[in-house]
Amino acid sequence: MSESLSGIKVVLIDDSNTIRRSGEIFLSQAGAKVVLAEDGFDGLSKVVDTKPDIIFVDVMMPRLDGYQTCALIKNHRDFKSTPVVMLTSKDTLFDRARGKLVGSDQYLTKPFSKKSLIEAVIEHTKRYEDMNYGN
Repeated sequence: MSESLSGIKVVLIDDSNTIRRSGEIFLSQAGAKVVLAEDGFDGLSKVVDTKPDIIFVDVMMPRLDGYQTCALIKNHRDFKSTPVVMLTSKDTLFDRARGKLVGSDQYLTKPFSKKSLIEAVIEHTKRYEDMNYGN
């Protein structure tokens, strides 16, 4: 697996410092530019500022949870086609269905591995490129 994510911009939104740091290390080592946010409100402003290629959002966060954050991103005309991957330790059928309802592109269970994080970026940014170049 090629691990070069050079030129890929990622926003990672999670209230856990440990998860943010792990994600940043894994993705940065693979060459991605990573912007971190600690809650949904912070995340939304960073998404607007960064215009990322992919967004990772924790489901369980204070103030604005991951479902609400994802819905707001997907309902914005500039970001509706930006892939959103939900990060969660809650992996029930109900949670996955709720994620799909708000427009998430994938569900990644915590704790995630470096490999699963990088594979998600490659899968969704490749699909995103294919959609944009297909026009």
